[in-house]
Amino acid sequence: MIAALSGFALIGVIVLVGWGLRRWGSMPANAEAVLGRVVYLVLNPCLLLIGVAEADLRVLFSEPLLVSAAAACVCFGLHLLVTRRRDRGTRIMGALASGYVNANHIGIPIATYVLGNAAFVVPIVMLQLLIMTPVALTLLERAATGHASVRSTVTATLRNPMILGVLLGAVLSVTGVRLPSVIWDPLTLIGHAAVPVVLIAFGMSLSGRRVLAPGPDRMPAAVAVVLKVAAMPAAAFLLALTLGLKTEETYAVTVLAGLPTAQNVFLYGQRFDTGLVLARDAIFLSTVICAPVLLLIALLFAL
Repeated sequence: MIAALSGFALIGVIVLVGWGLRRWGSMPANAEAVLGRVVYLVLNPCLLLIGVAEADLRVLFSEPLLVSAAAACVCFGLHLLVTRRRDRGTRIMGALASGYVNANHIGIPIATYVLGNAAFVVPIVMLQLLIMTPVALTLLERAATGHASVRSTVTATLRNPMILGVLLGAVLSVTGVRLPSVIWDPLTLIGHAAVPVVLIAFGMSLSGRRVLAPGPDRMPAAVAVVLKVAAMPAAAFLLALTLGLKTEETYAVTVLAGLPTAQNVFLYGQRFDTGLVLARDAIFLSTVICAPVLLLIALLFAL
């Protein structure tokens, strides 16, 4: 558990750097927006491409993943129901904040040091990269542009650099093609820059702002946090029992469902200029609350 918590500490330090840059670094007013744009157009597509290309896509077909996906969908649906009177962009962002987990940067150390096997988190990473991310970005694109035709949806999807990164990575994974190092190595180096840059931009967004400040996003953010840290693990546990998963698998899906909201949700909101406050508050609070929740889950399964 101590090693797993180092993942939280790492994220906290980088976010703190971003906060300090905004507070004392004399940064331009649009600095975090520029960083977010760079991540969206270049860094994250490279990270998604190399991540999917190196993965075994057969992990998408398993009962534990079905439970994880169903638990996420339960939280997506509940948040959409609670915020049914809000605009489409806010509803999509709130739903994402409720069920899109930080499977990479907190999930991998948690799987390694709490569950004892990093492979438990790989199916969730693949699910989010290959299915949830393209669907979410397509819906946000439609909400932002108002395009509703099939043709405009398809073309907008194919123009999205992050979706293209996922698709190209999937092609490489399925075909077994390996890019030459002169191409692969720069893609890898650029992709590895995505996480710290996103976290710095997120930290900058926290400077001078109160978490859960009064306003229209306060209630949706609070609901998203409750769904993420409480409802999603409970749903995963009950679904695992219903499907008769082994104790080890039930423990794994419950723990992984308790992971905090991923920083990518903030990036998506930044790209489409919607739900930024909601995403920022949900990520921050779910990350803070996540540690005691995961510890409680571990203790309950140890009884």
